[in-house]
Amino acid sequence: MRALAHALLASLLAFALPAAATAQGFEFAGFVKREIATNGATIHVRSGGTGPTVVLLHGYGETGDMWVPLAADLARDHTVIVPDLRGLGLSSKPAGGFDKKTQAEDVEGVLVALGAQRVDVVAHDIGNMVAFQFAARHPERVRRMVLIDAPVPGVGPWEEILKNPLLWHFRFGGPDMERLVAGRERIYLDRFWNEFSATPARFSEAARVHYAKLYALPGAMHSGFAQFAAFDQDAIDNRAFLAASGRLKLPILALGGEKSFGPMMATVMRSGGEDVTEGIVPDSGHWIMEESPGATVKLVRDFLSRGT
Repeated sequence: MRALAHALLASLLAFALPAAATAQGFEFAGFVKREIATNGATIHVRSGGTGPTVVLLHGYGETGDMWVPLAADLARDHTVIVPDLRGLGLSSKPAGGFDKKTQAEDVEGVLVALGAQRVDVVAHDIGNMVAFQFAARHPERVRRMVLIDAPVPGVGPWEEILKNPLLWHFRFGGPDMERLVAGRERIYLDRFWNEFSATPARFSEAARVHYAKLYALPGAMHSGFAQFAAFDQDAIDNRAFLAASGRLKLPILALGGEKSFGPMMATVMRSGGEDVTEGIVPDSGHWIMEESPGATVKLVRDFLSRGT
């Protein structure tokens, strides 16, 4: 059933468009943790390393903790900044501001506070959507960008993507839904970790316990639902940007999990960027850092090393 659902997503995208590490721990060794108040939120940030700056943006079902293997590798010769998105992880849970334009300004505030200038951005899932708006709003800030295994609202065949039954959770939220999942966060999140994995066992029990605890924090599930509820506004904002300014000009690596978005990730992102390179994370579904961390680290590092 899972393979069929992923195949359905790929077929919808194709129709709508023209032609060796193990599960990680969650400690960022040698990194500094801080809380940065900016733009109406307090963002939990880890930073470490020395060299060109890279920002790592997580998505739903995880927090910045997903990036431990990549952050550890890049910190050998980069300054690495890893925030939790507003409302998620250890960041504050404000009442609003979950549209991705606002969250792009959260990222900007973090960079200002840390004295960072130009950066590379690596993002996954909802992090892709924040990264896209950050590059749109601050093109002078971003050298290159890696977007991993999730579409961006309003870019490419967005309306067709929304029809995929696998993505029913895009419209799931509100007070009654929050009551349904209260105290059952692990049950709700297991559905994501299982259905979107090529091999669910690679999303370890330790990781499931870790993230379920964070999503059970007061306001966290509400914030997660609000991230999805903002997609309609995000689509409006992204279409307005593309109509006014055209596609992003910076180099983009569009990575799809081999058994998830695959090559369609790049096909979709060519509607939003002029310089898109296709990449495939082998033997992986959506959860690339749990399912194929070694390959993901190599693909990202090789891309970031170009022209440096």
